[in-house]
Amino acid sequence: MNTRSMIFTLYGDYIRHYGNKIWIGSLIRLLKEFGHNEQAVRAAISRMSKQGWLKAEKQGNKSYYSLTDIGLKRMEEAGNRIFKLNPETWDGKWRMLFYTIPEEKRNLRDELRKELVWSGFGTMTNSLWISPNQLDEKVYSLIEKYEIEEYVDFFIASYDGPHENQRLVQNSWDIGEINEKYNEFIAHYSQKFIIDKNKIKSGAMSDAECFVERTKLVHEYRKFLFIDPGLPEELLPEKWYGSYAGSLFSDYYKELAEPANRFFEQVFSDGNEMTLKDKGYDVLSHPLMLDKE
Repeated sequence: MNTRSMIFTLYGDYIRHYGNKIWIGSLIRLLKEFGHNEQAVRAAISRMSKQGWLKAEKQGNKSYYSLTDIGLKRMEEAGNRIFKLNPETWDGKWRMLFYTIPEEKRNLRDELRKELVWSGFGTMTNSLWISPNQLDEKVYSLIEKYEIEEYVDFFIASYDGPHENQRLVQNSWDIGEINEKYNEFIAHYSQKFIIDKNKIKSGAMSDAECFVERTKLVHEYRKFLFIDPGLPEELLPEKWYGSYAGSLFSDYYKELAEPANRFFEQVFSDGNEMTLKDKGYDVLSHPLMLDKE
């Protein structure tokens, strides 16, 4: 697993609950559990700092790293964007963004496309992006961010045929492939969940091993951020594996959470301020899951 991606996962799953700051020595120790050496960790941290995701702070002879405002915002967006176990109710409208960004601004166009995919938009054509979700605020923030007012038009409209709304879904996203990815996740982790649950119960699984498995689980499930647009239930296939995958993630995460957190705190307590821990942090909860009501 990519060192940079693993660092993001650790910040999102652990470090942000402990003051959003960690001594690089502790980060190196944690990532050693996944086979990442010190050189790889330092190189990844350096790149992430240059890219504006992390900022450094010196305390004596120790270097500490925390997420920047940009990094924190992306973490918050990630928590809000993931497909939830209880999808939002659809208002029956489609958000449609049409742009004509000139070729000389190709880099800007490419950046906008990445943001639209991240937000859950799909493509009807190269320049026409749609979503059934209420992303009005997100669209206007992107228009302002990239200063593209003169190149875009934004519509909120109903689809009036001649086909069904599901036809727009099929033409704008590869729902079959996304569903298959969820099925693969279920096939892989349902068996691991049973095995690890029994090992934890019998004391055959260490806290460090739980830390590794919990982090891998979050790291893998987080990938659905990039492919699942989080469509309303009305527009999903009748046999949608995303709901099953979400339930499996939730159950498995809760099984691993407490022993995994014990190991993190054991490492973190050496060289970091435990008093910065968020008093409201619930180790059994995670932004990637939503409890069923």
